[in-house]
Amino acid sequence: MNRWRRVCGVPLLVIALGVAGCGVTVPTDPQGTLDRVRGGVLHAGASASGELVTVDGSEVGGSLAELVEGFADSVDAKVEWTVGSEEDLVDDLETGELDVAIGGMTDATPWSDRVAVTRANDTIPGARGPVVLLVPLGENAWQAAIEGYLDQEVAP
Repeated sequence: MNRWRRVCGVPLLVIALGVAGCGVTVPTDPQGTLDRVRGGVLHAGASASGELVTVDGSEVGGSLAELVEGFADSVDAKVEWTVGSEEDLVDDLETGELDVAIGGMTDATPWSDRVAVTRANDTIPGARGPVVLLVPLGENAWQAAIEGYLDQEVAP
């Protein structure tokens, strides 16, 4: 058994050190969303939904919009809003035109096979149940950053 550990242990140690030295981080963003947005522009989509998201011409407001603006401030980014239907916003998330979409989406959203869904929160002002934000699939560091911000800003 001791010989087995020596024979297998060295290659496993080399592999572990090699992976650690590659700069691999978990969670990661294959498309680099968090790095691109940090200090730049956060492209956000909005679909009107009561007090959660209000739209007046090109002005977007409401409690979810305020959270997105606050998150953008926390990563030194400026928000550029796109207003549209949920389906249009999902399409834009899939093509990389948007970084996040807000509206009255809940944890039962039918879009979860096309985009990622943040953890649900039902304490956001104006929420009538568990509300989620939509983000691009696979951008896990980006999603984790948004969820971490929401955890800090919205009381459970």
